[in-house]
Amino acid sequence: MRTTLDLDKELLEQVTRMTGEKSKTKAVNRVMEEFVRRNKIDELRKAIREGRFRDIENNWRELEELELKDTRRTWAEK
Repeated sequence: MRTTLDLDKELLEQVTRMTGEKSKTKAVNRVMEEFVRRNKIDELRKAIREGRFRDIENNWRELEELELKDTRRTWAEK
């Protein structure tokens, strides 16, 4: 999806450099994916701590999949 955004130039350069992505689009997408992944993990952990879940098996599976995705990405970058 194409959109026009006003982004901080220095911050975008940092994100591009830190992610190692070749394009700004890929760098921004990667950061957004990571933001969503981390928030989902935090929400699941909080729900588990507070006992606010109905189906523990699906919650644990989702948490495990999110953590495995991060592990796979880390290994792929090396």
